[in-house]
Amino acid sequence: MSTSTSTTSGGVWDSAHRVLTLGLILTVSMAAFENLAVATILPATVSEIGGLPLYGWVFSGFMLSEIIGISVAGRAGDARGLAPPFAVGGALFSIALFGAGAAGSMPVLIACRVLQGLGAGAISTLAYAAVARGYAESARPRMLALLSTAWVVPGLIGPALAAGVHAYLGWRWVFLGLAPFSVGSVALAAQALRGLGPSGAADTAGNQTAAAAGLAAGVAVLLFALSLEQLPVTLAVGGAAAAVALPTFRRLTPAGTLRGRAGLPAAVAVMGLLSAAFFGAEAFVPLSLTEVRQRSVAFAGIALTAATVSWTTGAWLQARLAPRRSRRALVAVGLVLLAVGIAGTGGVLAPSLPAEVAPVAWAVAGLGIGLAYSTTALVVLECAPPGEEGSASSAMQLANVVGTAIGTGVGGAVLARVSARGGSTAAAIALTDALAFLAACAATALSARLPGKPP
Repeated sequence: MSTSTSTTSGGVWDSAHRVLTLGLILTVSMAAFENLAVATILPATVSEIGGLPLYGWVFSGFMLSEIIGISVAGRAGDARGLAPPFAVGGALFSIALFGAGAAGSMPVLIACRVLQGLGAGAISTLAYAAVARGYAESARPRMLALLSTAWVVPGLIGPALAAGVHAYLGWRWVFLGLAPFSVGSVALAAQALRGLGPSGAADTAGNQTAAAAGLAAGVAVLLFALSLEQLPVTLAVGGAAAAVALPTFRRLTPAGTLRGRAGLPAAVAVMGLLSAAFFGAEAFVPLSLTEVRQRSVAFAGIALTAATVSWTTGAWLQARLAPRRSRRALVAVGLVLLAVGIAGTGGVLAPSLPAEVAPVAWAVAGLGIGLAYSTTALVVLECAPPGEEGSASSAMQLANVVGTAIGTGVGGAVLARVSARGGSTAAAIALTDALAFLAACAATALSARLPGKPP
């Protein structure tokens, strides 16, 4: 028998929702701090414990295990209630923070990051499921905007704070210092989630583990294939990886996602494409400014910070406009802005265009992704069948992670191949930006299959 608590009326900060809202915001903020801090301190970590050839797997291992956490937790949340899998995911994340802080070698650090990915996947998926099941329809746009806002403070001060902790206490205390905050925020949110019991859906989490592992393995091999120098070998290995990844992706997402069928499947597909476009381009914005235009790291950081702030602005615009505007139109406008931002940032590769254009252009891209991402997430939650909000959130997060992995992986492979053939960094990044632009255009075309109003 289902014990699920139905959504209640009221705002996100009323007495019925205050603890849940605060717990979710703190949990997302903690995960954001950790994400940005790792990128900041990893060079110092490698200089102490070694393992430079394994550098990329600190990120890839996290992302690939996140696929498994996303897939399993969403279905477990539908069948068993949101609190138990959320608490398990938070526990894995927190334990991994302690382990990473004590790591004495790169393989141990990577193992801890894999464990973190499992926990992070569960936390992110169930946070969106909580928005769908714990808040009234009128409050969901505002709650989605708040979750996007939870990235602002980490984006503004996270890297600098991590650098300061490293300078005074050492890199290990970046992980160890975050661990208590992780435990506290997860405990707060899990307590509030206890009111959102099982929906009565069948428990298929166990059956999805093998499929999620297959998808993670397929994506991992595909990314590995992109790094191979011989094109025929790349095509052969990549084809084999796709033969494994595509069927499992189809199994883990709503029927018709790969075809972009109207409604929920199209929304999940749009999420994957816009993630590939934005993050595939963003990964190379600092390289464009530092290596091609010879600007400082601080100047490159301004561009990233500008996008972080404008992303939140876009999310809040979504919250204000969603009650009276077409979801389809909001997503399309956001994707057009994203495409314009990518084109503008790519244009800075040419010496004739002032480098100062880059922060402005990437802020436009951030505004676009904020508007499109939040509205697409809203569409997914609104189109989810009753009692299957966890599964729908899982599919959305899965598309986000896979899209990000492929977008950044393809960009890295392009850079490696062009450089190996004596090409310029500018040419490689220009090609990467062109691919990201095409992904944004494809998402814009597919957005025509989204609903105009809530179903």
